[in-house]
Amino acid sequence: MCPGIPTQNELSREVWAAKYRYGDEASVAETWRRVADAVAAAENRDREKWTEAFQHLLADFRFLPGGRILAGAGTDRDVTLFNCFVMGPVEDSLEGIFDSLKEGAITMQQGGGIGYDFSTLRPAGTPVRGTDSIASGPVSFMRIWDAMCATMMSTGARRGAMMATLRCDHPDIETFINAKRDPSALRNFNLSVQVTDDFMAAVQADLDWPLVFPVADDEPDEPVIQRRWSNTRGMVACRVARVIPARALWEQLQRAAYEVAEPGVLFIDRINRENNLWYREQITATNPCGEIPLPPYGACNLGSLNLARFIDKAFTPSARIDMESLETTARVAVRFLDNVIEISRYPLPQQAMAALETRRLGLGITGLADALTMLGHSYDSSSAREAAGRIMQTICHAAYQASVELAEERGPFPQFDANPYLQGPFLQRLPADIRAGIARSGIRNSHLLAIAPAGTISLLANNVSSGIEPIFAMEFDRQVLGSDGQRHTYRIRDAAWDSWQREHPGAAPPAEFVAASAVSARAQLAMQAALQSWVDNAISKTVSVPASCDFETFSGLYDESYKLALKGCTVFRPNPVTDSVLSQPPAHCCDIDREAD
Repeated sequence: MCPGIPTQNELSREVWAAKYRYGDEASVAETWRRVADAVAAAENRDREKWTEAFQHLLADFRFLPGGRILAGAGTDRDVTLFNCFVMGPVEDSLEGIFDSLKEGAITMQQGGGIGYDFSTLRPAGTPVRGTDSIASGPVSFMRIWDAMCATMMSTGARRGAMMATLRCDHPDIETFINAKRDPSALRNFNLSVQVTDDFMAAVQADLDWPLVFPVADDEPDEPVIQRRWSNTRGMVACRVARVIPARALWEQLQRAAYEVAEPGVLFIDRINRENNLWYREQITATNPCGEIPLPPYGACNLGSLNLARFIDKAFTPSARIDMESLETTARVAVRFLDNVIEISRYPLPQQAMAALETRRLGLGITGLADALTMLGHSYDSSSAREAAGRIMQTICHAAYQASVELAEERGPFPQFDANPYLQGPFLQRLPADIRAGIARSGIRNSHLLAIAPAGTISLLANNVSSGIEPIFAMEFDRQVLGSDGQRHTYRIRDAAWDSWQREHPGAAPPAEFVAASAVSARAQLAMQAALQSWVDNAISKTVSVPASCDFETFSGLYDESYKLALKGCTVFRPNPVTDSVLSQPPAHCCDIDREAD
């Protein structure tokens, strides 16, 4: 990788031209200038200083803002700079459903991906009182969203990304689990099941599992159980629709994932326990790629530190990561993303309120696999996991310290309440000096860290390995939709591999160059677990397994992810419905044309 050459390959230039170039910009350096100027406009003083600092932050792809920021900041486009949103609760009425659909369409029109919890909709077959009709269930209404998304795509709007979740005790959960067995169904959705601790305990103990739904006020008295339901406070009375073996439902979920690659799982109780705002929010959904669990109308404001740009003396015994530079860059990136909250448009007023009240950020990393290879670590080694953990811990502490300093300058986020905030499990794991700073001055941002897929922006950065994924392949073909509206196939090299080849022409590559196909699924989960302790939001990771993987091995990965204290799990196995991904990296959430970064 040559610092003086921003885009080194044809695909990088095409990604820039198709997705991020604005007006007559002649190079990505001019795009960086536009973005830096726009983001620095939020500064009340020293604006020139921060414009220069933000340009340096972006230069040479050291920091990669979310794609919406690159595409929209400093333009006259009527777009949001936030990548994705979780939408408000879907009210269980025809009027409420179509109000929610309208909000989703407006959000998607401005470039935001959307996530929904459909658990509030009554199950199929339930009588609808007062209309003499029968409810068709949440999955049937999801088809309307799917059609809306497809229509929005056909109008030339940004390719849509959507997430749908459903509780593991909803009576329609089996329909939801198997929805994508139809190759034409819900293709614009990602599906994830909200898996509770009680359900996992029932699976482990081989108990029966009741499927339930809240009792309406006008329903006759009948046996009920108490559950905390979506969009409710406290426990509510729920009618038991039927009872099934917990293990049978768990296996059914795993079978669907094995055969059609969905649904994924969200360990929703853990997500809520670990939420920094545990004392005031109930989270039941995530953004489309899963790295940001959000409350109703919450938004994700993303950016990734390109770790490959912080390696000194790569591929030598003296290779090291410049931790001091990484810390400094992370701190400036926090300020950059905090400014984005001020300058962004918001599709809905509720989204603006949610963003301004909590000031959530999602600072993450990309290029992890390339960086580890440059340092002499094989991705699937314990030394790689230890190094990755140290890197993420450094970023975490730098980000929190920067946010405390921003609170001293600008004030804490409006919903900040020191006592309960500092009691959160993640806050309890922070160093004493950071906790003391929060107690004294507050903190500017309720959340600071998330690891996104970063697929498109990593292609822009000369095909650095994306997010925390292993290197997909040293060389491979990638098909993208070009700026001319046509699909083009590019032969590209992984950035680290390209760097090695340039510096060592004809030499045998180091053993540390390991492609994803050679990294076991358990090693991939272990890497995710090594980083999760230092990420207050979540991590988008697709655990890839070969088509030859047997079901017993595959199903064990979901149990393993729960034991490793992950917040969710998505496993991809090539299959006839989703189609093989031998020509490009798998993307559970979306391909390059509609992924939410």
